[in-house]
Amino acid sequence: MELAFFLVIAAATLAFFVAALSAGAGRILGLRLGLIRATLTGGAGAAVFWMVGQLMGDARGGALITVQLGLAAVAALLFLALSEVLLPTGSLANVVRWPGRIRRQIARTRRYSALSRIAIRHGLGSALSGRGRSRKGRPASGESYRSTAINLRLALEEAGATFVKVGQLLSTRYDLLPMEFIEELAQLQHQVAPEPTERITPVLREALGADPSEIFAEFDPQPLAAGSMAQVYRARLHNGDAVAVKVQRPSARDVVEQDLDILFRLSSKLEQHTDWGRNFGATELAAGFAASLHEELDLRVEARNMVAIAASAGADDPEIDVAIPRVYEELSSERVLVLEWLDGVTLDTAGPVLEERGLDPTEVARRLLRCLLQQIMTGGVFHADPHPGNIMLLEDGRLVLLDFGSVGRIDRSLRSSLQTMLLAIHRQDPAALCDAMLELVERHEDTDADQLERSLGRFMAKHLAPGGPPDQAAIFAELFVMVTAHGLRVPPELAAVFRAIGTITGSVQRIAPDFDLVEEAQSLAAGQIQEKLTPEAAGRTIAEETLSLVPVIRRLPRRIDRITDSLEGGRLGFQVRLLADPRDRRFIRGIVNDVLLSFLGGLIGLMGVLLLRTDDAEANEIAGSLTLYDVIGLNLLMFSGVLVLRVIFSIIRAPR
Repeated sequence: MELAFFLVIAAATLAFFVAALSAGAGRILGLRLGLIRATLTGGAGAAVFWMVGQLMGDARGGALITVQLGLAAVAALLFLALSEVLLPTGSLANVVRWPGRIRRQIARTRRYSALSRIAIRHGLGSALSGRGRSRKGRPASGESYRSTAINLRLALEEAGATFVKVGQLLSTRYDLLPMEFIEELAQLQHQVAPEPTERITPVLREALGADPSEIFAEFDPQPLAAGSMAQVYRARLHNGDAVAVKVQRPSARDVVEQDLDILFRLSSKLEQHTDWGRNFGATELAAGFAASLHEELDLRVEARNMVAIAASAGADDPEIDVAIPRVYEELSSERVLVLEWLDGVTLDTAGPVLEERGLDPTEVARRLLRCLLQQIMTGGVFHADPHPGNIMLLEDGRLVLLDFGSVGRIDRSLRSSLQTMLLAIHRQDPAALCDAMLELVERHEDTDADQLERSLGRFMAKHLAPGGPPDQAAIFAELFVMVTAHGLRVPPELAAVFRAIGTITGSVQRIAPDFDLVEEAQSLAAGQIQEKLTPEAAGRTIAEETLSLVPVIRRLPRRIDRITDSLEGGRLGFQVRLLADPRDRRFIRGIVNDVLLSFLGGLIGLMGVLLLRTDDAEANEIAGSLTLYDVIGLNLLMFSGVLVLRVIFSIIRAPR
């Protein structure tokens, strides 16, 4: 009975000691500990406490208990700091969740392995390892770039929907990749191997809630088009309507989620460890890309996008004459979209058809450009992926836009700044262009506006001077490089505009190689600005602005009265707060804390060393051969070690 009571008391004491050590270590390092980490931390400290006691042997006494406690505290802190560096909090989830995490880790590892095999199979192993250079260290030749770009395109196609979309995004980043890669990756827009129909039929059956034969009188099993996320079939309803049926690939969602997890991990590493990742906001780009992909996984979003585009595409404008397919909402769902069938040819094969029908390619290109710019400048909702495979020419000469999974949206202020930018280009005014650019992009605090204006002036003189059509591809490439060089960041919505304009450039050049897109865009923007300057438009603008100012005007007399009262009573003053931003205050507080703790830790450690070095013959030995000075010195060293560990851990955890 007495033994059992003793064991209970010993266990309770040990548990309290372990809990106290782990709680203290977590408090000092500013961490919230889970049960497993807290137990291991306290256990490490308790083990050191016991081992030190065993080493002391007969010298152990009340005077040295503080030394034991100090060493135990340092050991617990050291264990917790190392465990947090090697396995940060959250990297090991609750034990209950381990089976699911293990399954996901196995699936992720398999995906990593599959992607590695794809890269090696297409000859990208040396490029990914950084060995894709000439023997003398010079960059590879244009032919080598082209070969690598082709291999990259083939690898991305094989890697699946997510990486096809990544390639499509990269195909518009003139500031990141050479033109050989830009041109090759652009072909990802319409060169994707189709999914076998046997795998598509179950998706159709589940989405429609019935066998496809019950819904469609005819269904052609041969896909007409294959995209990275879905593919399109031709069918006929029982009422005789010809329809296009867009079906999501069966494995699209699972593969996308897996690949997005990989991309998020990669972007996080890039932002933590590279200046490039921080400058471009790698995690923000990945988040925007993920949001876009999640929208494309829901075909109901595409149906809503079609309605929004139809309202802003100028379908009723005879100068544009564009058509948007009708959606059969009762048959559409998250994974299946049923659209009106329209007969025509895609723009990449429309050249001979234009000649046969006597249509002017330049006029068709102008209508296409006006359609996109109308969406961007007027409606603010636009087709973000107008590649030739997404544009169709009907037999009656009308244009049709297809595939509305990728849609951009910009607000009124951005639309106004874009119009101002195009008008500045039209007038060859670098100062106005600089002002418009600074309104459009995210400006770095060190950006030199005067230097940017001079660069824009040289850019306009080089590419937009009279004497011939500009090199439109070079314009976009150099403009992106210039934006990056001056520390400017393009917001995602504006990047979508540039992507759409860059894509439409390639589309119109398929049918009208000599079409001057820049001149046409300038003329359209100038026309829209002039429309705003008419008496009627100016009157509407003044009325709208006045209406928005009414609340301010209503409060103005009362505020003026308060100011005059304060002046009369001598109470008028100005309050200027230093470090008003909480982030600045946290930053300064962190620096001050680290400096003070470092100073105190060093000072206390120095005091401990001095006490240990004190040689006083009259000092009494209180524990073996240790004097009071020695015991106090050892305790001071333990305390100094705790403070120094706290500072070192804070520095390691600080974002770089």
